[in-house]
Amino acid sequence: MSTRCQLRFVRTLEAGRTTDPTDPVAQVYTHADGYPAGVLERLHQLKQLLEATTSVRGPAYTAAQYVFLEKLTAIPLYLDPSREAERRVDASSPADVCDPTRMQHLAQPLFLLGHGIEDPRAGIHGDEEYLYIVEVPPYEVAHVEPPAWQVAVSEPCGFPRWDAQTDGAFSDATWQFEGSLAEAIDRFGD
Repeated sequence: MSTRCQLRFVRTLEAGRTTDPTDPVAQVYTHADGYPAGVLERLHQLKQLLEATTSVRGPAYTAAQYVFLEKLTAIPLYLDPSREAERRVDASSPADVCDPTRMQHLAQPLFLLGHGIEDPRAGIHGDEEYLYIVEVPPYEVAHVEPPAWQVAVSEPCGFPRWDAQTDGAFSDATWQFEGSLAEAIDRFGD
């Protein structure tokens, strides 16, 4: 069974005051591997990549890059030459992977599914196990030390699900952790 989750990316305002989780900038649905150790590690990897390349542009861009990196992890499976022909893409460039004539033998490839940009006003699907709030602070050129990202991790299924209104899931969630991404990795890391 998949561990589904939703991540809300929000702004951090002045003096560390954060936005209300019901007023998110972007929301991402993840169909599998939504357990805290994995999600937090991928967020950490993304933070490092964006900072190293000076590509931090706020919550909406961070959400888009999160989805992009998640999709990239599935593509190598389809490029593996040792995989059966009907389960791989014969590609010599990224453009080949996007060529529909090379893909017609594949039914629902993982790199085209599994993640989505959600309408935060619609709540959640109701089958998620975890909710996350990711606060992306503003970055300034003068920063010597990059600012910390703050995260909140819900209790497993600690929010309204199928049998309740899901539009209030983030407001009503019980959070098992709220703090910096680094502290979260220490707590949930493998």
